[in-house]
Amino acid sequence: MKLFNLIRIALRALQRNKLRAFLTMLGIIIGVGAVIAMVAIGQGSKKSIQDQLSSMGSNMITVRPNSNQTPGGGARLDVSTVQTLTLDDIKAIQNQAQYINAVSPAVQGRGQVINAAMNWPTTMQGVSPDFLTIRNWPLKEGVSFSDEDVNGAAKVCLIGQTVVDNIFDPGDDPVGKTIRFNKIPFKIIGVLAEKGENAFGQDQDDILLAPYTTVQKRILAIPFIQTIYASALNSETSEAATQELSQVLRTSHKLTNSEQDDFTVRTQAELISTFSSTSQLLTVLLAAIAGISLLVGGIGIMNIMYVSVTERTKEIGLRMAIGAKGIDILMQFLIEAIVISITGGILGVLLGLLASKLITVFLSWPTLVSESSIILSFVVCAITGIFFGYYPAQKASRLDPIEALRYE
Repeated sequence: MKLFNLIRIALRALQRNKLRAFLTMLGIIIGVGAVIAMVAIGQGSKKSIQDQLSSMGSNMITVRPNSNQTPGGGARLDVSTVQTLTLDDIKAIQNQAQYINAVSPAVQGRGQVINAAMNWPTTMQGVSPDFLTIRNWPLKEGVSFSDEDVNGAAKVCLIGQTVVDNIFDPGDDPVGKTIRFNKIPFKIIGVLAEKGENAFGQDQDDILLAPYTTVQKRILAIPFIQTIYASALNSETSEAATQELSQVLRTSHKLTNSEQDDFTVRTQAELISTFSSTSQLLTVLLAAIAGISLLVGGIGIMNIMYVSVTERTKEIGLRMAIGAKGIDILMQFLIEAIVISITGGILGVLLGLLASKLITVFLSWPTLVSESSIILSFVVCAITGIFFGYYPAQKASRLDPIEALRYE
């Protein structure tokens, strides 16, 4: 019997029981739709995290004091109070590091920023002009402070959009205005472009940037620096830049081979890798849970095919009596199972695409439907139809024609 005839017979059999066929497909439809939606959520979250971390500076390297290194083995200290990083370290990096494109010291403090009758609690971060290059942070308007401002500890600042929204009336131009931070006046010379929240949920626009010398002397009254920000030449040299940076700092701090680092070095690549691994694990977990529906749908196909074989025993006997072979009967019922599975898979893909769109629109969750998840769903559907349809089909092909014709 030709394959075309077998497919036609299978479709006719399903048309005779449309509701039953649809209910059988329902498990496959829900399973495929759930798998695609769950994978889309996982992939969307992964891409969103990568984009957010990359927006902070894809080649950025962060150096902070190691709070574990405390005199006498006492309690750990607050990282902001550990004095292991100095301006000499900055000079050593600038003079010796070949894979570093830019470097900036950083100190920061919390306080109240005031403009006339309006005020807002925020963070002032003291940095060098290279910080904007390291963070890929353009200005919305105005200009950045210069090396002369740093050398003179000038009371100038760049202001984030969140701060602008909270201490200025709508439509006011903050550039050129003077505000106070912890009672110290600062002239606004520029407004930072909006960056939004980072991967940790922190508002990156709720900040003031000023020369680090100004924050050291006028806000914190400290001689040391709290953080070093640097950027590698490119993403390919990020690992080499990290190793080089560590070696320069170890030499600058006169650490012997047996002594541990009194600083920690982190790169954006490490954060991206960590978050991506976590996101990938959650994606696999969600897909596995959703895949249970496919298993249930496959069992439903097997159950219905067994019922179909029982109902059509006399028809099977009649086909065998006029010359149909066992393989023809096997293929007939196997094709029916595959058609149910594949049709359910197509409807499931449409359901998954619709669900992903609705999740993005109504829940504002990032989703990303990948072609691989759709292709995989079709492959799984075909395998499900073959696996769960084979045993009922085999049972049908092994019926005795005479007994089948006598069956009532």
